[in-house]
Amino acid sequence: MPSLKDLKNRISSVKSTRKITKAMQMVAAAKLRRAQDAAEAARPYSERFNAVLGSLAASVGGSDTAPRLLSGTGSDQVQLLIVMTAERGLCGGFNSSIVKLARTKANELIKAGKTVKILTVGKKGREQLKRDLGELFIGHVDLSEVKRVGYDNAQAIAKDVLARFDAGEFDVATIFYAQFQSVIAQIPTAQQIIPAQFEAAGEGEGTLYDYEPSEEAILADLLPRGVATQIFAALLENGASEQGARMSAMDNATRNAGDMIDRLTIEYNRSRQAVITNELIEIISGAEAL
Repeated sequence: MPSLKDLKNRISSVKSTRKITKAMQMVAAAKLRRAQDAAEAARPYSERFNAVLGSLAASVGGSDTAPRLLSGTGSDQVQLLIVMTAERGLCGGFNSSIVKLARTKANELIKAGKTVKILTVGKKGREQLKRDLGELFIGHVDLSEVKRVGYDNAQAIAKDVLARFDAGEFDVATIFYAQFQSVIAQIPTAQQIIPAQFEAAGEGEGTLYDYEPSEEAILADLLPRGVATQIFAALLENGASEQGARMSAMDNATRNAGDMIDRLTIEYNRSRQAVITNELIEIISGAEAL
């Protein structure tokens, strides 16, 4: 049974931890507002940009002159998985859920006889994947020194990926990230970016346009930007998801610390009462002996 001093020290330690988790929760809440606004502001542009590209891609169809970023290499043997996670932990299952989705996809491809290559963005995902898939790593993007993710960061990643594609290092590229839905809901998502895939136009969206210059020329110019745009949108979604997950995790940690303090306080009071009772019994016994 722990002594009164041990219980008192433990209560003090848990109280200090609760102060830290409460502070981290408040910081995450402040950052979440900005990250959520950025992610939601980027969605309309990204959706409209993809709709335009989808319309152009539908016009080109299976043409022999279609850009390689649209038509692909004609094979899906070599797969590049771009796994985007956070640079820091203490955000619940945010990183683990993305890594789990990427690991499942990688294992499925390996079983199917495909060659898998992994490019990591964020060290937390890299740390988890290197245990069993470390031999598949071909690169890493470190954003630990970046205070706020911008389009330049996405453009640098896209430039690296496109250079590898032009060099024939892979056939298909897929990004893994968490789509922000709410503070308690972040959805792990896998999205193929090379060759480009677009959703079919909905009702009322099938308007015909005449393009100048040709659709192929416009696609050749816009598709690389489309890759950067999709990566940037994924980074923004990840940023909002990370702060939401951290805010929720720190809130739960603060509550758990409070519950532990209550339990330890009750145990401390009971132990103290037992000590006082024993002392009284000893005093009374000594008095009666006299």
